[in-house]
Amino acid sequence: MSAAALSAGGAAAQLVIEPGSDDRINWQSLEDFKAAHPDLEGQSFTLLGPWLGADQELFTSVIAYFQDATGARVNYSGSDSFEQQIVIDSEAGSPPDMAVFPQPGLAADLAEKGHLKPLGEDTAEWLRDNYAAGESWAALGTYAGPDGEQALYAFPYKADVKSLVWYVPENFEDAGYEIPETYEDLKALTEQIAEDGETPWCIGLGSGGATGWPATDWVEDLMLRMNSPEDYDAWTTNELPFNDPKVVAAIEEFGWFAGNDDFVAGGTRGVSSTDFRDSPKGLFDSPPACYMHRQASFIPSFFPGGTVIGEDADFFYFPAPAEGDLGQPVLGGGTLFALLSDNAAAAAFVEFLKTPAAHEIWMAQKGFVTPHSGVNPEAYGDETLKKMGQILLDATTFRFDGSDLMPGAIGAGAFWTGMVDFVGGRPAQQVADRIQQTWSTLN
Repeated sequence: MSAAALSAGGAAAQLVIEPGSDDRINWQSLEDFKAAHPDLEGQSFTLLGPWLGADQELFTSVIAYFQDATGARVNYSGSDSFEQQIVIDSEAGSPPDMAVFPQPGLAADLAEKGHLKPLGEDTAEWLRDNYAAGESWAALGTYAGPDGEQALYAFPYKADVKSLVWYVPENFEDAGYEIPETYEDLKALTEQIAEDGETPWCIGLGSGGATGWPATDWVEDLMLRMNSPEDYDAWTTNELPFNDPKVVAAIEEFGWFAGNDDFVAGGTRGVSSTDFRDSPKGLFDSPPACYMHRQASFIPSFFPGGTVIGEDADFFYFPAPAEGDLGQPVLGGGTLFALLSDNAAAAAFVEFLKTPAAHEIWMAQKGFVTPHSGVNPEAYGDETLKKMGQILLDATTFRFDGSDLMPGAIGAGAFWTGMVDFVGGRPAQQVADRIQQTWSTLN
């Protein structure tokens, strides 16, 4: 365990927002939770997660309200090697009572081996009823147990949004460009910018040993806009082969953007050689080196210092096709809470995470978005997070990053390198065939 553990002593004094002092927060939901769990005083449980530093401070600020309501102690440990630590502890028979998984695949593996405790159909139904695109979120935490039976084993809390296109509002305004409402509009805008003699996109795939991963996000977003969620799910498990025509078409669609010298800053050759951290900087050049950059919610960390989101830079939802029944799919990530013991206080913490207040307290600070449809959107600490939260609430389908669901040899290997080969000129079919050949050797 990491030395970075939360001491629960004096939890009441650590409440970052005095109960009742902020009317954006549903304090009654905490009171109702407290009334429903009167017997936890003096109990405790251990909780292992991936959060360290600022994220740990924010999460433990939420934990304090659970402790204040119940009198139970939460001993949180954050680890930068969580994925290894949770497997070692589980297989050694000394797991934490609860764990926070950043990837569903790892949780699924431990559920199949019998290390996780089912959360019950009532909680699965709660997710379907209370999270936007709730069926998607319930499915994200549903895995086969050791008996092969499907059950909810993990509760999603804290989401990340990837289906975003970043731009500089002033540049759009000066050029007279409108925010595209549909995927067709996005392609038309791309063509219009190029016809105007400007460059529509900045795309960079460079990331050291992980070079190529930004292209996998593009392909995943396009898979969700060209195919059903069921096809997407089948693709991530190889029930739909990687070289299926549907997948090849999504890769080729990415090539429509990245494979056109007129559409990308630095031309197609620059796509693979540009580091993803440097890629968005073209938005801020004068004149602009590009007008749009598709990337997840974390990318402002690499914007020029002092950039104000919502003013100097902003984003819009990577739009879905105008026609068809695919709705508004959102690609993203998130963390999932799972029980590894029968500890009553840990089980109560899952109930705590259902309260609006458990979301709103973090929302009111920073770095948190949620699909919980029962929270007050006004609780968000800034407009950027509120806007991202609205994208989650508007979603008809949510799907986790596909490469993170695939075996590591594919999602963090052959898929990455295949995308670099594709941008370098290798045909999509050939790239997909090679990735499928690699996957076939794993079966």
